[in-house]
Amino acid sequence: MPVKNRFAELLPEITAWRRDFHENPELLFEVHRTAGKVADLLRSFGCDEVVEGIGRTGVVGVIKGKTDASGRVIGLRADMDALPIREATGLDYASKTPGKMHACGHDGHTAMLLGAAKYLAETRNFDGTAVVIFQPAEEGGGGGREMVADGMMDRFGVQEVYGMHNMPGIPLGTFEIREGPMMAAADQFEITVTGKGGHAAKPHETIDTMLVAAHIITALQSIASRNVDPLKQVVVSTCVLTSDSNAHNVIPQTVVLKGTVRTFDPAVQDLVEARMKELPAGIAQAFGATAVTDFQRGYPATVNHATETRHAAEVARSVSGKVSVDTPPLMGAEDFSYMLLERPGAYIFLGNGDTAMVHHPAYNFDDNAIPFGSSWYAGMVETRMPAA
Repeated sequence: MPVKNRFAELLPEITAWRRDFHENPELLFEVHRTAGKVADLLRSFGCDEVVEGIGRTGVVGVIKGKTDASGRVIGLRADMDALPIREATGLDYASKTPGKMHACGHDGHTAMLLGAAKYLAETRNFDGTAVVIFQPAEEGGGGGREMVADGMMDRFGVQEVYGMHNMPGIPLGTFEIREGPMMAAADQFEITVTGKGGHAAKPHETIDTMLVAAHIITALQSIASRNVDPLKQVVVSTCVLTSDSNAHNVIPQTVVLKGTVRTFDPAVQDLVEARMKELPAGIAQAFGATAVTDFQRGYPATVNHATETRHAAEVARSVSGKVSVDTPPLMGAEDFSYMLLERPGAYIFLGNGDTAMVHHPAYNFDDNAIPFGSSWYAGMVETRMPAA
């Protein structure tokens, strides 16, 4: 099952959808135009059922095969939201909305899954049911969590679920995947340091919150180097420091630190959270200050299931012949993880060639990747539910 000829025929149409989404980016759950167009297209394809408003603004389409002797149901997911970035591509179809941009390729993901849906609705050459899932709010909003919480898996009887993401730096048409942890859990922390503010020329009359914060920032790096097993992966990054003063001669009363923690192992995640609370409090106490840590769990780690990873790799191999099954895990996060906690499945990367990295103002999805991605989506249905 190489790249399907039908997707070469459909490429101009799918490309037009993709570029329309690119011109009209929407953020988080506010993807009303995008979701509306997706739903309209799915209905025009002749999907057996199209449901809007799953997980607030998600869209689900149901496509039944020619037969259903197996009773199998396979879910395919794409994300729809953009990023709050000012585009710097200079493209003819660049974003029409200043400060919003499809800088992660979700426009491409949505278009590729729409292409697969059109093909599957035309051919129906499978035994079972395909469920195409268009998700809002991947970029920090947890749309995957909301769709699951809305009962999507049970409502549509999804038994396995598969997702895909384009990746710059991987050759066009090449797929990469791995069994087990694929992307990290992403947690956030906010540490509030309270001391005694005062004049910068009289530090002895203060409890210097900036000094305390500096010691905390340094000490947090000891979590990775001295608390966590060196064979386990963890990233602790302090990214923001603010205070209740912006004067050059004031020692602030309060300083706030913000950052992110990335892990794969739940035991490591628990350890880091505990140390994130103990270390700042102890350091602050030594200086006569206080430090309170608010640790917020974010997206869980994206963990591919073994059997489903093999299925995904086999289909990718049949599409392009270029597949790595041992790609290194990434410390970035992905809320497809919520779907993988509910059902067995796998997440795969598709090469986007030599372009700017995702989340960069000059990033652009390569439309030449569309036939590969659409073929993989469709292939997961036809391979996992072969026609009787």
